Amino acid sequence: MISTMRAARMHNVGEPMKIEQIPVPVPGPGDVRVAVHAVNIVPNLANILSNWTTWFPLNPLPPLPAVFGLDPAGVVEAVGAGVEGVEVGDRVYVNPGRTCGACRACRDGRIVQCASYAFAGYFGFSATSIRLLDRYQGGLAEKMIAPATALVHIPDSLSFEAAARFGYLGTMYSALRKAAAGPGRSVLVNGITGTLGIGAALLAPALGITTLYGIGRDRELLAEIDKLAPGRLRLHSLHDGPVDEWIAAETGGQGVDVYIDALGPGAPHETLQQGVRALARGGIAVNVGAVAGEVPLDLHRMMDMDQTVRGSVWFTPGEGQDMADMAAAGVLDLSPLRHHVFPLDEVNTAINNVGSRHGGFSNFIISPVSGH
Repeated sequence: MISTMRAARMHNVGEPMKIEQIPVPVPGPGDVRVAVHAVNIVPNLANILSNWTTWFPLNPLPPLPAVFGLDPAGVVEAVGAGVEGVEVGDRVYVNPGRTCGACRACRDGRIVQCASYAFAGYFGFSATSIRLLDRYQGGLAEKMIAPATALVHIPDSLSFEAAARFGYLGTMYSALRKAAAGPGRSVLVNGITGTLGIGAALLAPALGITTLYGIGRDRELLAEIDKLAPGRLRLHSLHDGPVDEWIAAETGGQGVDVYIDALGPGAPHETLQQGVRALARGGIAVNVGAVAGEVPLDLHRMMDMDQTVRGSVWFTPGEGQDMADMAAAGVLDLSPLRHHVFPLDEVNTAINNVGSRHGGFSNFIISPVSGH
């Protein structure tokens, strides 16, 4: 029985990760152990590793030294006591959301609103998250443990590399679900060429979205996005004028039913404000990109228009299973993603190179276990 494994661990904030031999984790009751075949390197990871303790000191990182790695996929190799419905050999994506299971939100089924909610291998959302971060490490290791309830069973037709993209894809899927996006409802996505935004174009056929409006800056990337859902997309470069004016012209002044902002913390506020102004009566705006700072909104107008603005964080394992089932049915096609696969030894190179990605098409992957 092998008692140690290779893992990438960060010892101090801002320092490169070190490849080390650490004990193989043992799954406790309700847990499973997964042999990790692919981990997505999310674009924001470098910021988390270097700046998180300064930016958000109340939201803890895992106790250091720690194994990071937000989006793992692999094969179940051991099952703890009391686990039902999971077998050794199952191919899975591991949702990193960890919950206490006992607070009121958890007992009500609102697991993303858990008072101790944490992203294993990333960060927590409250001081009490630290216990979950300590118990469950991330995926930048040959093996990891996770609650059986966090697993998403993936079909043989879906590669581990594509499944490891479920985090950002699921973030968009959950936002679209919260806004009841589907047939007969118009949807506008800000940042459609990015890692989050491209998910809307990939999901549009599966959700029956008839017309998806998308905005970005890079005209060449927009042209590539246009090919993902022929006949469904109406795209606009921010170089060609304000968003709200374009939507007014496109919709005869009516506006859109759903606006989703997928821009990151460094983005200017103006395009978000334009997107909110582009909403129709009764429209809903959902922020998933983490635009930072206080954003002025015309709340009186929004009241008169019966509109809603809300945030949406991550997605549930159930929503992840929806996406896996869509992929199995052939209505969610992730083949346009371009996988850039690195061995575990090159984790620091991958983190530093993610800034060179080709918009949302690039999928940076660490593969701790080969032979998949």
